[in-house]
Amino acid sequence: MLTIERHQKILDLLKKQTIVKMKELVEELDASESTIRRDLTDLENDKKLKRIHGGATLLQKKLDEPSVAEKTVKNSREKKGIAEKAAAFIENGDCIFLDAGTSTVEMIPFLKGKDIVVVTNGLTNIALLADLNIATHVIGGYVKAGTKAFVGRNAIRALETFRFDKAFLGVNGITKFDGCTTPDPEEAFIKENAIARSRQSYVLADHSKFGEVSFSKFADLDEIILITSNVDEEITNNYRTMTNLEVVSL
Repeated sequence: MLTIERHQKILDLLKKQTIVKMKELVEELDASESTIRRDLTDLENDKKLKRIHGGATLLQKKLDEPSVAEKTVKNSREKKGIAEKAAAFIENGDCIFLDAGTSTVEMIPFLKGKDIVVVTNGLTNIALLADLNIATHVIGGYVKAGTKAFVGRNAIRALETFRFDKAFLGVNGITKFDGCTTPDPEEAFIKENAIARSRQSYVLADHSKFGEVSFSKFADLDEIILITSNVDEEITNNYRTMTNLEVVSL
């Protein structure tokens, strides 16, 4: 079978299934694992799919934004490990920005007993922080139904009045070229402003975010510390040259 034919069959399978495993491709295409691995690399370089451990998956659309409910159940154990690592960077006396999102909300239980001040744009974060008696400021604005995030002009105006020791942010996509991206320009603007007002910024990203690109960029890799886990060694080595990388062992 010609290379171009294998590539088309791989893409056809992905359109039907969203995810394909290496073993399945070897059997379906009657080709060696090394050949399929080269095919996947070529297709990934052409931005037609994303390689994952043991196979490949379709790239998400630039404007795709899963709801909070959908994101909460995805990679939940990994997110908790990343959140615990992120919370360990917070010291008594810190003023922090805590982004809306399913990774950042997982940090809150690990903030118990810390003498800190939190500013947040996450509707879900508010009650959890209050239950721990953590001093909390909400930037206000318009609440997005899908992500439960405060956005808009009023949110930015409130955010401009604060300065932070540290900011902790979620992300939808990370690549070496595009940096950190998210589907909604208004949420991207909140994140960008939080970074600009913080001495140090941390982005929490499970392994599925690597190689994805969303519509709106909010940071270059050299602006942030990236906290992740379950990433391939190849990814780890590539990103260490471009950002401060903290990898959680789970």
